[in-house]
Amino acid sequence: MRNQSTINKIPFAEGDETALYTRLSRDDELTGESNSIKNQRELLLQYAKSKGYANVQVYVDDGYSGTNFNRPDFKRMMERVEAGLIKRVIVKDMSRFGRNYLEVGYYTEVIFPEYDVQFIAVNDNVDSEVQTDNDFTPFRNIMNEWYAKDISKKMKSAIKAKGNSGKHTNPLPPYGYIKDPNDKNKWLIDEEAATVVRRIFGLCMQGFGPSQISRILTDEGIDTPKIHAKKMGRKVTIRANEMPEAWADQTVGAILGYWEYLGWTVNFKTKKKSFKSKKVILLPSDEWQVFKDTQEPIIDEETFWAVQKIREGKRRLDSLGEPNALSGMLFCGDCGHRLYLRRQRNPHQKDYFVCSVYRKKRKYFCTSHFIRLEDIEKILLRDLRQVTTFAREHESEFLDLAKKRSLRETEKLRAENKASLDKAVRRIAEIDGIIQKLYEDNVSGKISDERFVKMAATYEAEQDGLQQTAQRLKDEISAVREEGESVDRFMKLVNKYSDITELNAEIIRTFVEKIIVYEAEKNDGIKTQRVKIVYNCVGTVSVPNADNEPVKTDKTKIIEVA
Repeated sequence: MRNQSTINKIPFAEGDETALYTRLSRDDELTGESNSIKNQRELLLQYAKSKGYANVQVYVDDGYSGTNFNRPDFKRMMERVEAGLIKRVIVKDMSRFGRNYLEVGYYTEVIFPEYDVQFIAVNDNVDSEVQTDNDFTPFRNIMNEWYAKDISKKMKSAIKAKGNSGKHTNPLPPYGYIKDPNDKNKWLIDEEAATVVRRIFGLCMQGFGPSQISRILTDEGIDTPKIHAKKMGRKVTIRANEMPEAWADQTVGAILGYWEYLGWTVNFKTKKKSFKSKKVILLPSDEWQVFKDTQEPIIDEETFWAVQKIREGKRRLDSLGEPNALSGMLFCGDCGHRLYLRRQRNPHQKDYFVCSVYRKKRKYFCTSHFIRLEDIEKILLRDLRQVTTFAREHESEFLDLAKKRSLRETEKLRAENKASLDKAVRRIAEIDGIIQKLYEDNVSGKISDERFVKMAATYEAEQDGLQQTAQRLKDEISAVREEGESVDRFMKLVNKYSDITELNAEIIRTFVEKIIVYEAEKNDGIKTQRVKIVYNCVGTVSVPNADNEPVKTDKTKIIEVA
């Protein structure tokens, strides 16, 4: 967005300033040169001179829509109006002041008269000191707003047609890509920036969150997207008090979420409630328009989706302030909540995981599900090596095994979720009917206004909760469907990591979705603890001829279960 403050620096007396306001938006540029800032300025200066107005100051907002009154120079001008420093405001026409008839009317009919400010729209023959000239002004404001609405509708239609055709609707490609100089609809990899993007994804796979990554990149002096764009010759706006050399957590978070890095075109991710509103609403991903293989990918699918799963849950540092590869991945087999890693400062004591619910609320709600970090690492490494080795050496058998299991679990979970979803949808419809009946009873006088408000609020709260549940179930059904179709992706991971000799954050996050830990049980004096490993793409896997001997500790046998 372009914004320049152009001030005609003529000395002025306080309270006697003549403000010449000019504005141009990108939409207005389509109407030709007549609305240019230069022409507006010249016309207004000539008009002020012909009227003998002195102490002139020019205010410029270049690149701002008429429906947006949060414009820098407009706000500066109004601050001076409210300070009693401006005697009159002159614009080329009403549309230059704004295209929201309510806002324009508020300023011209309320604010300016309150501060004794004369308002003039030259080409519309509007002068607040000549009452007869102002009778048609409200209708002009309505017509200007209608024009803005019409332009917005036409632009939306053009963007929709472009987006549905598979072309990028973003005016600029995300960091890591540049426009093809020979084809503006085609993106090319900017290798310098793409290297940083890959680094960010790699750090996330290693267990670092956005705030940690941003600090690492800043400390290493890596150019931020704004600095990089500026060096590439692009026009960059840097806000006051902004530190462009420092990476922002939000920037890193946004980079980690761009589907475009898969080589896809993703359109219609956001919307606005109306052409007047500047608030951007993020739409759910199932409403996006996605076209695959439209440009060269920067991040492979396996890494990208592994990162998305990592970011679904909050990443926490352990008690020593360090990230752990397994942190946030262990879940209680009874209450379903995460297990927390407790680091020991004493070198003679060993780090362990414990149920978060038990740790916070003790035995009244759950049990400890205590398990040592080194034990879970041992059983995970052994199982991961067995599964990947079998998959690599017996690929067709493994694919058949995994697909059958996946299909079985998929159908079971889908049926369960579908039943729950249908129940939630029916109840939502029932509540609609109940609220409608309450409204009718209130109108007829059967129930009081107070009782109506209280009862309606209760049912609406229930309905909101059900709608959230319904959306979650829809997402889970969709995710299950994807899992049933993603077994082949697991083989890509197996071939990518051909020989796993030790665990690290990248390997764990790439292969493992979660680990479920059950409470230890004691039978015949022998303490046994079950662990279930759930892999990305294929879920739980039990391969033939695997070494399923338990991991023995000094007190407990730990066994994995499929």
